[in-house]
Amino acid sequence: MKTSQTDIYNHDTDIDVTHKINTIELDNWMNHLRYIKKELKNLIGLYGDDLSAKIDSEDVLMKLQKKDTENDNLLHALQKYMSSRRDIIECEDTQCDMAYITEHESYRRSYLYHLDKYRRIKDEFFSKIQGSFKIRSIS
Repeated sequence: MKTSQTDIYNHDTDIDVTHKINTIELDNWMNHLRYIKKELKNLIGLYGDDLSAKIDSEDVLMKLQKKDTENDNLLHALQKYMSSRRDIIECEDTQCDMAYITEHESYRRSYLYHLDKYRRIKDEFFSKIQGSFKIRSIS
């Protein structure tokens, strides 16, 4: 079995462990953004003609479409960032390591901000459509 570059060993330095954890975290972010992409496609699809006739505002649909574009942009940026992280092993001083760690923190803030905004839009979507569906009670 081939070992991963993210396996953590007892002999790893604290900086090595930090870089490995950041790589694992970055991979998780990208997987989550891919899932959000699928979810946005479904939410936009749900909004179709049937639902848009019941909801008097196209505002939420436009927000979902905009968030879809933003999701693609962030995913692309994270993929480029993942590629640039291959050079981490070339770092020979703390300043180089800290540059990567600082950059990772910046991407973390961007990811969390994106996630928060996405959740708010999704909540808005569901609260708008909540009244559109009537649940029949079974007697």
